[in-house]
Amino acid sequence: MISIIIQTLLISVSVAMDAFAVSIGKGLTVSRIRLQDAIKTALWFGGFQALFPLLGYFTASTFSTYVTAFDHWIIFGLLAFIGGNMVREAFNEDEENAKETAQFDWKHMLPLAVACSIDAFAVGVSLAFMKINIIFAITSMGVVTGLFSAAGLYIGRIFGSRWQKPAQIAGGVVLILIGVKVLLEHLGIIAF
Repeated sequence: MISIIIQTLLISVSVAMDAFAVSIGKGLTVSRIRLQDAIKTALWFGGFQALFPLLGYFTASTFSTYVTAFDHWIIFGLLAFIGGNMVREAFNEDEENAKETAQFDWKHMLPLAVACSIDAFAVGVSLAFMKINIIFAITSMGVVTGLFSAAGLYIGRIFGSRWQKPAQIAGGVVLILIGVKVLLEHLGIIAF
């Protein structure tokens, strides 16, 4: 039970890294951050990071009876792909962050929230096969992402882009490692 809670929290932190990185980028573009900007950012990113895994979970649950024989390969493949993509994107972020705008209205926040949450849909698919409490998982992802996003605005404003790349790389590596752990458990190589 404790292992699943820790695993869920690690996944939550990992999927929050894209939103955290984008929030740092937005923080770099403002001279002053208002509380309402931090709240909007937290709600946009946290809300979509909760919604997309839920959609992925229900999509996978619908078809789970057909794929239970190889679900561990699906989990491994998706998490390794998402984690690898996060690490790759960390090295390409500089150009994207240079284009960030300081606006916090829905026209600017909706595309960012959706873009940061697409990977979370695939994580939701993985969760359907991992026997994790989906309510706890999506709540955790939403809250963690919201907190990281609000903090990212302030961090971006104070420290610049120094921690953006390492945070995204760490998030990607954690997802890859969780995928490897699930695969090795299902193959009977390790037991937790």
